[in-house]
Amino acid sequence: MTRALLVLLAVLALAACGRKAAPVPPGPPSAITYPRVYPSR
Repeated sequence: MTRALLVLLAVLALAACGRKAAPVPPGPPSAITYPRVYPSR
């Protein structure tokens, strides 16, 4: 049972790492030097 709990916690931790939205450059729009879309690979 302990092993199953550890596997479940590991899966949940890894699932929380993904972002669903497209990547955007950090900072305010006025400070962005290159207003291009980042690759979503």
